[in-house]
Amino acid sequence: MAIWSSEIKELEKLYESLKGQFPDLEKELERLVRADDENMILLYSRRCLEVIITDLCECELKRPRKTEPLKGIIDKLHKEEKVPSHIITSMHDLNELSTYGTHPKDFDPEQVKPVLNNLDIIIKWYLNYKDLFIAGKPEPVEAKYESKQRTIYPPEKSIIVLPFENISPDPDQEYFSDGLTEEIITDLSHINDLIVISRSSAMTFKGTKKKIGEIAKEVNVHYVLEGSVRKAGNNLRITAQLIDGINDSHIWAEKYSGTLDDIFDIQEKVAGSIAKELELKLSFSEKSKILERPIKNLRAFEYYLRAKQELSNFTENSLNKAIGYLQKALSIEGDNSSLYAELAHVYYQFWNMGIRIEENDLKKANEYVRKAFELNSESPDGHFVSGLLEITGGNVKKCIPHFKTVLLMSPNHANALLWLAMVYAILGIVKSANECFIKLQQVDPFAPMINMMPTFLNIYIGEFELAKEASKQLGLDDWSLLFKTWGLLYTNNYKEAFAELSKVSEISKNVYMFKAILLLINGCLKKDTEFKQLVYDEKFILWAKKDFQYSLFVADAFAMINQKKESLNWIENSINNGNVNFPFINEYDPFLENIRGEERFKKLMERVKYEWENFEV
Repeated sequence: MAIWSSEIKELEKLYESLKGQFPDLEKELERLVRADDENMILLYSRRCLEVIITDLCECELKRPRKTEPLKGIIDKLHKEEKVPSHIITSMHDLNELSTYGTHPKDFDPEQVKPVLNNLDIIIKWYLNYKDLFIAGKPEPVEAKYESKQRTIYPPEKSIIVLPFENISPDPDQEYFSDGLTEEIITDLSHINDLIVISRSSAMTFKGTKKKIGEIAKEVNVHYVLEGSVRKAGNNLRITAQLIDGINDSHIWAEKYSGTLDDIFDIQEKVAGSIAKELELKLSFSEKSKILERPIKNLRAFEYYLRAKQELSNFTENSLNKAIGYLQKALSIEGDNSSLYAELAHVYYQFWNMGIRIEENDLKKANEYVRKAFELNSESPDGHFVSGLLEITGGNVKKCIPHFKTVLLMSPNHANALLWLAMVYAILGIVKSANECFIKLQQVDPFAPMINMMPTFLNIYIGEFELAKEASKQLGLDDWSLLFKTWGLLYTNNYKEAFAELSKVSEISKNVYMFKAILLLINGCLKKDTEFKQLVYDEKFILWAKKDFQYSLFVADAFAMINQKKESLNWIENSINNGNVNFPFINEYDPFLENIRGEERFKKLMERVKYEWENFEV
């Protein structure tokens, strides 16, 4: 039970909040939190879902459930856009994983934790839904002044670090206040028992006028840390205050004055104070990571912060600036694992973003990662970039241990969770993809990929109609348009897909990820001239050959114009790069229909089936 005890505690809080208002759900939830057997936990989790689905069937679909299977109702709720797509994903996951009763067979005990996480997400959404639903009905006069709003508590050990406000005389010091915010988030992210909202989601509140309670509720955390930074020359003054986001009460507030030489001590004190107030018992490893000073020279540290700020902009100019700052930092600090790992990350992004396709950039990225590991064999940044490099030009299966190593050292590392979720999804490892996605929803709720993931996940398990429906919920930014295009492509709506992709900005039209989709569309629409223009683009082909996912897109495109030999070459290249998604390639992928009868394809499938069946998560 200890493995998922924290999940049970969260559900206990939900049970206590019901107070007789939903007796059927309350009954099943009570049985669940009191169960001491894995089978019973799965059984009552499923029954909780059945109660909710049955009610939604009557409220939203306007009909009784009767004996209709859960999956059919969930699909209908999704198709008619009655329930948000991320909740639909959680419903499907819970339904598939909690198979006790309908399929009484051996199961992996690790199913229990994702089932409970999914149930927690579903119930919290459902209770908010019922508050809104009930609020729309006429109220008795005597009840008008009684609040129907139910208190749904976030995880007890959870926090968001809001961007520290720059109150320095020089507005150019913004990089320093943002950098301090990120470093505190990084320190806290090492603590296993604490959920820490990622930098990217925290930064969405920069300059916000929202109240602390609103912010805490939006990201579903208990605590909020806010502060300010004043840096004038070498002098430094930092304020920080920890606030209980549920009742908006101040827990502690501190002022730190000193010089730049004190910055690392201040970071440690802030992290230590939070751990103490939240009664977190830190392991020796967690304490050591918080106390680490990866860059000792303060001037070098400033250049490092500037470089990270430039890296996040993902333009050629900003990446070149980042390299310049990191080289200056190295000239001051000397050989340094963190600086080398960040340099590797910059050079990787030139290739990954399609800003420039030069094999020398990948060579430099690999060279700097090697230097980072020579100085620190446990470098988390080194492992993260190594994972990225295995996806690009390596073997994608080898990226997984790197990302898992990062998460062992920093359980709240949003980027490692995102990449693992995407890799598992593309490889068809559904359970692992969902587990990573659920955790990602917790720590990075405003990540752009959160809304896109249902489309992404459904494509690689062959649920193309669900993928298209999920994509309809997306916005009009370039990446949302890309995912909408995918949803249309896989449901044979080629002209609509072309029209959707045509809406992206001129800058994104030059990004190779978009060009890969355009190649497939041109193949589907038999646009010979446009198809050849992309195929004869040597740098595009070089980029695609090093990527296991986009190699398959090129294979699809050649299959659609009946160039079977070329298609098979690219399928083999995708497999050589680590693609083991046997069900998708062998059965689901609609663009390979005219290839599947080829003997070479059948032999390739024998190989990939073996690798799929023997894949170690």
